Formats: sequence, structure tokens, C-alpha cells
Amino acid sequence: MKRILWLMTLLLVAGCAGNFARQPPQPQVGETLPSSADAKPSDARTRAKAHTDLGMAYYQGSNMATALQEARIALQADSEYAPAYNLLGLVQMYLGENAEAETSFRRALGIAPGDPDANNHYGWFLCLNGREKEGIAHLMTAVRNPLYRTPTKPYTNAGLCSLRLNDEAAAEDYFKKAVMADESNNQALYHLANLSYKRGDYRNAQRFIGAVNEQMEPNAESLWLALRVERKLGDLQAEAKYANQLRRNFVGSKEYQAMTQGRFE
Repeated sequence: MKRILWLMTLLLVAGCAGNFARQPPQPQVGETLPSSADAKPSDARTRAKAHTDLGMAYYQGSNMATALQEARIALQADSEYAPAYNLLGLVQMYLGENAEAETSFRRALGIAPGDPDANNHYGWFLCLNGREKEGIAHLMTAVRNPLYRTPTKPYTNAGLCSLRLNDEAAAEDYFKKAVMADESNNQALYHLANLSYKRGDYRNAQRFIGAVNEQMEPNAESLWLALRVERKLGDLQAEAKYANQLRRNFVGSKEYQAMTQGRFE
């Protein structure tokens, strides 16, 4: 909420308030008002960025209607602003408008082919729509951008994409790279724990899932995996600890039901 308020303040400072748009200044004698074509490109880009940033904040807060509106306002200000098309694609993807989302992502990449955020989001979009290999190629384009500050995201998405292809070796490699880029990436750590468990490497599974449960509030999934790991290692005390947490906090979960029914595999 603080970020949204800050961005709205920025829009007001940039002169984007609706009241000013509805009440243009009157020209003095002998003076003509500038047309929209006379607006400085830098001013249009500033407005587009401010509305895109605000729209992204609304998107992250799951307010899709407002995020969509902000993306469109940004593109009205600057129709060549790639991040606005990227935001538009994200909202359309969330809404299930896949054809429109693909058009928006491709428009963003047509303007800025190397944009890491657009490549990451389009790559994940492709993975979700049965085009995994094409998607991974875009995800790796994002990773190769030396200025990208969050390569852990496309690495994680590439790992998930590889799982959809049943390529566990590639998935593990991508998840390891995601953790190397950000050791607090609990999603990647969880999948590394699960892959280690599946191949019988219980010590590494214990290490990875232990890191997950230390860095975040444990959920039913992470507790269930930790319980099964300790069961394989024969640590009855640790197994009971996780069982009690499942019983206390997630009694309605499918993991708790599996535990009570003795379905550990």
C-alpha cells in the first residue's frame, strides 16, 4: 500500500492528475496551446513508467482491473514503452486471455528483445502453454542479461519447465543455479529437496527442506516432506515433531490425511 501511495504521488508530481487533464490552462492573447504532438518524449516516457510501476504494484496486489487500466494509460502516454506491454501481458495471462497475452509479450520483445523481465514472463507463459523448450530459451535469454538483478526467477521457472518435460536432471541443475543466485529461494530449495528424496539422497533432502522450514513459516507441503525424510532416516523424534506440527496447524490438509492413513509414498 505504501508503494502504491508513493507511485500515485509521483504521478501527481509528473502532472498526470485527472483534474489538470479536464481543465487545461487558457492561452494568453497571442499565445497558442501546445498540441499533444508537441509533448516532449521524455515527459511521455516518464508518465508511461509511472503508470506501469503503479500498475505492477496493483498486479502484485491481485487488483487486476486497476493493473489493466494503468497498463493501458501507460501505453496511451507512450505506445513504444516495452514494460507496459509486459505488464499488459501478465494481466492478460492471469485472466486467461492467452492470445492477447502472447501478442502483448511479443510486442514488448519486439521493442526490447533483450528485456529480462519480458523474456522471463514470456518464457513462463510458453511453459504453461505446452511450449516448454521455446520457453526455456527465453528464460535463458533473461539469465544472460548481466544487468538483471533477479536471475533466480528465470532459473526457477526453467526448473519448473523442465519438470513439465520430465527432465529431472535439467530441473535439478536449474534449481541449483537459482539457489546459487539467491540462497533464500525457498521454491527452488523445496524442489531440490523433493528431487533428492525421490532418488534416495535423504541427507541432502534433509538439508534442503531444513533450510526451507528455517527461512519461512512451514506449510503443509514442507512439513510433510520433512516428515517423510526423517522417517527414511529413522529419526523418530524429528518425525514426531513434524507430525505434531501438521496435526496442530494443517489438520484439514491432504498431507495430514495422507499421514493419518499411512500413505507416506
